[in-house]
Amino acid sequence: MDILLLVISFVVILAGSELFTNGIEWFGHKLELGEGAIGSVLAAIGTALPETMVPVIAIGFGGSVAASEIGVGAILGAPFMLATLAMFVTGAAVLLMRKRRTAGTTLDIDLGVVGHDMGYFALAYSIAIGAAFLPVELEWPRRLVAVVLLGIYGYHVLGHLRAEAAEHEGLAPLRFHRLDRGGAPHPEPPRLFIVSIQVVFALACIIGGAWAFVQVIKELASGPGVNGTLLALLIAPIATELPETLNSVLWVRRGKDTLAMGNITGAMVFQSAIPTSIGLVLAPSLWTVVGGGVAFGSAAITLGASAAIFVPMVLRRRLGARALLLGGVFYLGYLIVVVVSLARGG
Repeated sequence: MDILLLVISFVVILAGSELFTNGIEWFGHKLELGEGAIGSVLAAIGTALPETMVPVIAIGFGGSVAASEIGVGAILGAPFMLATLAMFVTGAAVLLMRKRRTAGTTLDIDLGVVGHDMGYFALAYSIAIGAAFLPVELEWPRRLVAVVLLGIYGYHVLGHLRAEAAEHEGLAPLRFHRLDRGGAPHPEPPRLFIVSIQVVFALACIIGGAWAFVQVIKELASGPGVNGTLLALLIAPIATELPETLNSVLWVRRGKDTLAMGNITGAMVFQSAIPTSIGLVLAPSLWTVVGGGVAFGSAAITLGASAAIFVPMVLRRRLGARALLLGGVFYLGYLIVVVVSLARGG
């Protein structure tokens, strides 16, 4: 029964992602926004909501140190999954679809958009992780860092909003198009109201599906012979990162590589600033490397994977699918570290 629910929740997330990618493109078109604003801001924020709710609920309403620790782990796990597994899946999707792509295995991206995201991510995440090295008793500097992170994210968003509007070539019909104007056929442009309804409905599917996915995984973790810690650290976060990953695969399939990568890199900036600020404000004493070696070790992997993938992109002025596969190598390395640590602890 649990496996059936797992499949159903995955299908709901997939359907929501398809509706979301279609709807958010139309939303950006109606507002005359550029690809950076659509992929790295609107799509990134929308699909980052499921994993953002985990630390908010755990830290803000958990009522215990254990719950807050889970929240801190979720904050660190989100950028890690995006920088490793999501990159790997996107790269694999490009390779699998290379014969139907005009750019082949090279991603046809706006280097300015992706570079903008990764520059802000490196800055925000480095500052956030640096705060974890402060003495545990110093809480006010951590709260000050939270304010700085919010400012950095604000400038990141502002930079994308100032960019020129995208041409939106190959815009597919809105899926909810027939709900507008008495079912008028495409290409009659849909109203912003109908576009917004589709986006909200899609987000509801994504959030609901991700929540159900996580609940099933928790049930599986409680079963005999299952290592709950391993599931919590490495498998459960996959569910909350499914929206970004699936969105990127769908956009890669449509040849919209800037939106595909922007959805991931924009979400990385969001996760490095917003949920991190929540942790720094509500649980400053837990944002420390003391006693959190394995969890904060994922931050080093995140920065390492990001550098390995995107520094060569800046130097070569191109991004290939094989470079994204490096994310899987870093994920596998961390998996081995966690398994060894759990084995020693047991």
